[in-house]
Amino acid sequence: SKSPSPRPNVPVRYFIMKSSNLQNIDISQQKGIWSTTPSNERKLNRAFWESSMVYLIFSVQGSGHFQGFARMASEIGCEKSQDWGSAGFGGVFKVEWICKESIPFQFAHHLLNPWNDNKRVQ
Repeated sequence: SKSPSPRPNVPVRYFIMKSSNLQNIDISQQKGIWSTTPSNERKLNRAFWESSMVYLIFSVQGSGHFQGFARMASEIGCEKSQDWGSAGFGGVFKVEWICKESIPFQFAHHLLNPWNDNKRVQ
């Protein structure tokens, strides 16, 4: 298991995690786990191993809010969870929730993503 302490001179990475419903985020906040689509797994695992810290910012699609953010606390493994049913998710990984408050996108409109044509982060 990876040490949770940051490594110097290695960038911190941030990812917006979109969920189709609030129930998935509630499960994650209660159990400290998350699962994503297989297409995202390689990118997140690479960030986990190459970065000092990986933060996941959660938002339910169409909500107009961020529902909080967490630190990625383990790599994504092969084990799957029945908590999300059979929605096409990949392996489960641990997350440590830092903030569980709902924040409107308008509070973050000053944040722009340089890797997405400087569009607003939402």
